[in-house]
Order: sequence, then structure tokens, then C-alpha cells
Amino acid sequence: MTDYLEVNRANWDERAAPHAASPGYRVQTFVDDPSYISDVVRFDLPRLGDVAGLRGVHLQCHIGTDTLSLARLGATMTGLDFSGAALEQARSLAARAGADIEYVQSDLYSARDALTGEFDLVFTGIGAIGWLPDIKRWAQTVASLLAPGGRLFIREGHPVLWALDYYRTDGLLSLTEPYFEQKEPQIWDEPGTYVESDHEFQHTLTHEWNHGLGEIVTAVLEAGLVLTGLEEHQSVPWEALPGRMRKLDSKEWQLAEKPERLPHTYTLQARKPV
Repeated sequence: MTDYLEVNRANWDERAAPHAASPGYRVQTFVDDPSYISDVVRFDLPRLGDVAGLRGVHLQCHIGTDTLSLARLGATMTGLDFSGAALEQARSLAARAGADIEYVQSDLYSARDALTGEFDLVFTGIGAIGWLPDIKRWAQTVASLLAPGGRLFIREGHPVLWALDYYRTDGLLSLTEPYFEQKEPQIWDEPGTYVESDHEFQHTLTHEWNHGLGEIVTAVLEAGLVLTGLEEHQSVPWEALPGRMRKLDSKEWQLAEKPERLPHTYTLQARKPV
């Protein structure tokens, strides 16, 4: 089987600069406004609580906008990603914003070897775990990074959302893709990216996996963590179903017709026992 890391890294390396230049990531706003935080982090502020003084790591941090946001809330942050090009953008943003953030290049499953010490907070944001083939191994890696009493915080696209047929135009919600984790990846070849960009991408192939909500929760519990929160949401930070969603005052997107049919995203929290 083709090395999924090689395929996906080529895709994300090419995305890094166009993402940093796109209006969607608001990089210049971060530089111009020292109080600005990402919409993704802002959405979960009531659930995050006070992170000031915590030692945190943002896994699969991409170009670091959420990482910087957590640092602005007072956490001492490290960002980890497998894309060197993304980390170049993340380091540039941190430097321009005057933030002291360490960035480390590593694939997710090697994070324990790549990082030093234990963390009070492991943060994972939207669109991260779908690039990983084994959710149990992900949870074990998270647990290995947490200090006793430390917590995992993840907000993700809901696996029901990831399983939908995105291309239907008749208004029906149709589950056509795997909901449960499969051994073999879903292989996609798509020309663009999820933000506005004029870049003509050359590395368009990706390998992805869905993970059922029960699989994720079970993996967290089997890794020895204690579940402290699981909330499903009726909104998502991007127009996940183009032409079928409305933008809310919160800047999130929601299914326009009967949004209560669809779990759009979820926030999960867990702690490592003391």
C-alpha cells in the first residue's frame, strides 16, 4: 500500500502557503490585533475554561492559528505537525505576532518521542483525526503525552457528517461513505482546498479515514482516560455541504433545512487520572 504519510504530507505541504495567504485563516488579523483568537477556539471558550498557566500541546496544528489562540489565552503552547511547510508558516505567524511558541515536526504517532515532558492540555482541532488510520493508537499517544490530571480537548467534524454524500443536490442526507473505521483508506483526488485560493494544486491525492463516535470514546477510555464531556453541535466552522447551509451569527455554518437532522460537530473532553 502506498505510504499514506507520504501522500498526505505532499498534499499538506502544498496547502500551507495558500492557506496562510487566504482570507479564511485571517493571518494578518492575528498580526494586527494582539487580542484576536480563531473562531474555532472562540466557539469552545465556555468549555475550555481558564487555560492560563497550563503547558499545552496542539497536535496536528497546521499553520498554528489555533495554537496561537491558546497561547493568547495564557497557555504555554507547543505545536506539532508532520508538514514542515506548515510549520514554517506557523513559526512565521508566531514571530510576527510576538508569541513564544515551540513548533515540532513529527507524525502524530511519533509525538511521544518527538516531545519532551508531559502536558496539562492536549488540544486537537477540526479536521485532524480523519488523516489517521488507527484511532486507538491516537488515543494511546494522547494519554502518553498527558501529565496526571491533564486533559484532552478535541472538537471535530462529526463522523456522520464525514459519511455523507457531499455532492447530492436533491436536499436528502445520504450516508454513502464509511462511518466506522476501515483498514483501507478512502482515497480522494480533489483539485482544490477548503479555503479560497487561486493556487493550482499539483498534489491532489489524499488518504483519509472516518472513525465512529463510539470508536473514539472507547479508544479514549481504553487508553486510561476518564471522559468528562461529550457534546454534539448543530454547526460547523465551514460550509461543509456547499449550497445547502446557512451562515449563523456565530460565523459557523448550519444545515439550512431541518438542521436538527444532522450532528455537525462534537466536542470531547477527558482527563488522565491523578
